[in-house]
Amino acid sequence: MSEPQKKKIVITRFDPDQDEVPKTQEYEIPVQPDWKVLDALNFIKDEVDGSLSHRWSCRMAVCGSCGMMVDGEPKLTCKEALSDYGDTVEIAPLANFPIVRDLVVDLDGFMDKFKSVKPWIIRAKERAVEEGPMRQSPEELEEFKQFSMCINCMLCYSACPVVANEPEFIGPAAIALGHRYNTDSRDEGAAERNEIFRGEGTVFSCSFANECSEVCPKHVDPAAAVNQAKFNAVIDWAQGLILPRGGK
Repeated sequence: MSEPQKKKIVITRFDPDQDEVPKTQEYEIPVQPDWKVLDALNFIKDEVDGSLSHRWSCRMAVCGSCGMMVDGEPKLTCKEALSDYGDTVEIAPLANFPIVRDLVVDLDGFMDKFKSVKPWIIRAKERAVEEGPMRQSPEELEEFKQFSMCINCMLCYSACPVVANEPEFIGPAAIALGHRYNTDSRDEGAAERNEIFRGEGTVFSCSFANECSEVCPKHVDPAAAVNQAKFNAVIDWAQGLILPRGGK
């Protein structure tokens, strides 16, 4: 029998209790032809070095938790075939995030940005129960469906050059989420979100590098959402100069 193929996996390591800055550690391991990058990390964790810390859950590119830098690019490690990479593979935590430990990053700031765009349906007045559910046509659903496919994997933030230089920028995923609700026929909160979008560090900070859409594993196209949100925020502002809020 032939010897199993081996690859060198170079992993960024960081223990906040011992390290001042991140360092790298190399592992040479036998690999299987059908492995994903995540399989290599799990093998190292289970068989070689139990101190390694990394996030993962569903293994189906749905939960978004296993995002990392693979050879310098933000990827979902459960989706990336290890065979697509060379004999040496470098794995690091997502760029533009504080590191908690090894490949695990801090999500608190990311989630705060999500909350800032009010990602829920806003109604001026709640419908009475006897009125029944709000109906929506397939065409109305199609208006926002693409922007609702985000799995919060944070790859777009890791790829975004604006996030890298302006940490206060709310970022592509949060803007796409806010825009998703602005285009939902059941929602009446667009004016509130557009006011947020006209604020500092939001849609007009985007330089349209398009990196966010390039790395999105679910084809949400957050760059398109940002551009549409820019246009709608300007139109909303212009209409507000002509008509008071409420159209009266």
